[in-house]
Amino acid sequence: MDITEYRDLDATALAGLIRTGQVSADEVADTARAAVTAVDGELNALVGELFDAPLAHAPDGPFGGVPFAVKDLITHAEGVPQRAGSRLLGDGVPYPYDNALMTRFRRAGFATVGLTATPEFGFNAATESVANGPTRNPWDTTRSPGGSSGGSAALVAARALPVAHANDGGGSIRIPAGNCGLVGLKPTRGRTTVGPDHSDPLLGLGIEFVVTRTVRDCAGVLDAVHGAEPGERYVLPAPGTSFAEAAARAPRRLRVALSTTAPDGAPVDPANVTAAERTARVLEDLGHEVVEAAPVYDTAAFHDANFTAWTSFLADAALGLSAALGTPLSRDVLEATTLACAEHGATLTAIDLYTADRTFNAVTRAVAAFFGEHDVWLTPTTAQPNTAIGHLDADDAGLDARGWYDKIFRFAPFTALSNVTGAPAISIPGTPSSEGWPVGVQLVGAHLGEETLLAVAGQLEQAQPWADRRPAVLAG
Repeated sequence: MDITEYRDLDATALAGLIRTGQVSADEVADTARAAVTAVDGELNALVGELFDAPLAHAPDGPFGGVPFAVKDLITHAEGVPQRAGSRLLGDGVPYPYDNALMTRFRRAGFATVGLTATPEFGFNAATESVANGPTRNPWDTTRSPGGSSGGSAALVAARALPVAHANDGGGSIRIPAGNCGLVGLKPTRGRTTVGPDHSDPLLGLGIEFVVTRTVRDCAGVLDAVHGAEPGERYVLPAPGTSFAEAAARAPRRLRVALSTTAPDGAPVDPANVTAAERTARVLEDLGHEVVEAAPVYDTAAFHDANFTAWTSFLADAALGLSAALGTPLSRDVLEATTLACAEHGATLTAIDLYTADRTFNAVTRAVAAFFGEHDVWLTPTTAQPNTAIGHLDADDAGLDARGWYDKIFRFAPFTALSNVTGAPAISIPGTPSSEGWPVGVQLVGAHLGEETLLAVAGQLEQAQPWADRRPAVLAG
């Protein structure tokens, strides 16, 4: 299989060719290796080298033999060292077992070929770390692919891989999807497993899934991996139909709320406003009702609570690893803002966490009421199309913990709300900027609303297709 043929196939199409014997899984794996190698020198999206051979997987799974990569954070494979983007872990610490989602990826047939880059412990809207250097956006290598799943997004956008693992604690699936012209779904809390290592990672904010180039791949992967494991905190009802079927059918007439103003008043680039407004007009042309509206909640209290969640998470991660490895925390092993956040998190009390939980509850109730009157909420994914390499520098000693938090969420003011509420949200490509950069638009749904979001996203993919857009750094 030639790279130029491979790069134009999504995961669903590749799986079909392998399943029907038109191409062998080994041939696809060899092509994927060549494709990743061809672009990674410019993108720096991998952590370490490609594996000598793809990790074991079920060849008869729905994506049997489809090349895949795992982000170097949270989800892990037996025996594969994980670094979490941090010098604290050195060359990586291997787990003695797969976590549950990794087992499901293997069962689905994904042939994992390597690990993708993340910022330190995932707390950045760019994928840059002292440990691994900056990952670059294939549309413009002076720009970031976003974060924290930027390594995965860069390889999928460059068409070196059709799909890759990603996770999202404040927008980390949707931000890089928006910055790189991809489809990035954050499912409903509990739709994908976080076991056995976690019950509610990041106080419930952390969600695991993938980034893809097509809506049908997004839906098909969700069909393959969703569901609870024994002992899970959340057990969701099964969807009314398969997610793939939902993505392939037109939705009923929906009431769509449009908002291009950031909830906290952060400035929004005209390109991002335009992308959302043009998507709204397409939705109107498709027969949906569009009104200007947004949920009302206490944004200051929301950010205080979210800051508590993130800094407590970073303190737990850094201090826990420090104790386990016998390595004192310092600037020698942690970036400046990570250390500042961990130090702040270590000062928090149980009352601080309960206060954050009460705020999250109030916000979630307010947003749920909003979705009693609206089916979908349409926003820009981020406040600008992307950031320059180095703009979101986590090793900036001039920023304290809150200064770093505020800088991240000024760039991404629309995404974190859905992590707090647990509701699903998806980023899809909108109208590109004048520079030709991708600009994402975000669709937020009600709790358990993936079927509606995938149906709308699939409808928009047909109405304003993005499959023929090509980045500057392209496999082959």
